[in-house]
Amino acid sequence: MGSSSGGNEETAAALVALGAATLGESGGHAADRRLRPAWPGAVLAAPAYPVGCTPGDNLAVHVAVTKAPRGSVLVVDVGRVADRGYWGEVLTTAAEAAGLAGLVLDGGVRDVAALEAHGFPVFSSTIALTGATKDKPGSVGAPVRVGGVLVSSGDWVVADVDGVTFVPGGTLDEVLAAGRAREAKEAGFFEALRSGSTTVELLGLNASLVREGDPGGTLSA
Repeated sequence: MGSSSGGNEETAAALVALGAATLGESGGHAADRRLRPAWPGAVLAAPAYPVGCTPGDNLAVHVAVTKAPRGSVLVVDVGRVADRGYWGEVLTTAAEAAGLAGLVLDGGVRDVAALEAHGFPVFSSTIALTGATKDKPGSVGAPVRVGGVLVSSGDWVVADVDGVTFVPGGTLDEVLAAGRAREAKEAGFFEALRSGSTTVELLGLNASLVREGDPGGTLSA
């Protein structure tokens, strides 16, 4: 896998500029809407490092912080036990020291005020206070399913206020090109709308399918 789009920093900037929503409609895989920013303003674009946990246990997360390449995002599957605080300020501090870019965890995190104070981008499906055990098997670097999407090492994660989108590493150039084309098309729409066009006209919608009622009429039971 790889890309001719430039280094990781340039690629990340391009992905952030396009955003999760645009990329999710341009060939990326949009994750389930339950994955949301743990604190307002969190934004993320970086290569994924997958982590699989035994439900209720976060040993694999601790190990992943020591194994993941610098600049990567931990993408964590915790199975069916979402209501645990699998991540908090201690792991955030360790991850920052290891040069990691952020976290997407399909379960609970805690110490949210501290995560925001650190400015460490975290996306999760819930906030949970109860801690996790640290003595069960897991996996690092092997594909996992997070937010309904199968994620492998080298895939890209793009996350913002709209949600989380995963871009397979082998399709990165194509998704970037499609995202830029979509952005350019929408820019044309904005200009046309300001000039008096309507979305019905621009999108070729069939307005006849929508019944127009009598403004003075009353609803019947």
